[in-house]
Amino acid sequence: RVGREWGQIRASKPVQVGPTQAGTLIKAAEAAFPVAFDSATGWITRLADAHTHGQLERELRRLNRFRLLVIDEVGYLPFDPAAAALFFQLIASRYETGSVIVTSNLPFSRWGETLGDDVVAAATIDRLVHHAHVIPLDGDSYRTRAHRKTK
Repeated sequence: RVGREWGQIRASKPVQVGPTQAGTLIKAAEAAFPVAFDSATGWITRLADAHTHGQLERELRRLNRFRLLVIDEVGYLPFDPAAAALFFQLIASRYETGSVIVTSNLPFSRWGETLGDDVVAAATIDRLVHHAHVIPLDGDSYRTRAHRKTK
């Protein structure tokens, strides 16, 4: 629902479709309220740096000031155990306090592969899907369409 109560949104699709565009469009909501957007690896890098400097809790509180957090490209690159733990902490810190949009090319059933741990994946997914709207995307990506037009 667009407006004050977004809830959690997860866009999932086969690899040929670009959910990044959906996340980018929703980031346009920034005009109405604070939104933060980055790739999954970007968020993990930021949180790992905060953790290294003893500032993880502070960074999570700072991120909770954003009404909407967009996490792009979950599943494109596997997480090591420390990264998976940070990703879980990010999702857990927003659970029932702030809205999240996650884009992924993987179904939830394969998130254990990305997070490297089925238990962490299940706990993360549990918090994401509670109150969520899962939007499966289908079709050609904009890159594939653009390539066809050049032929």
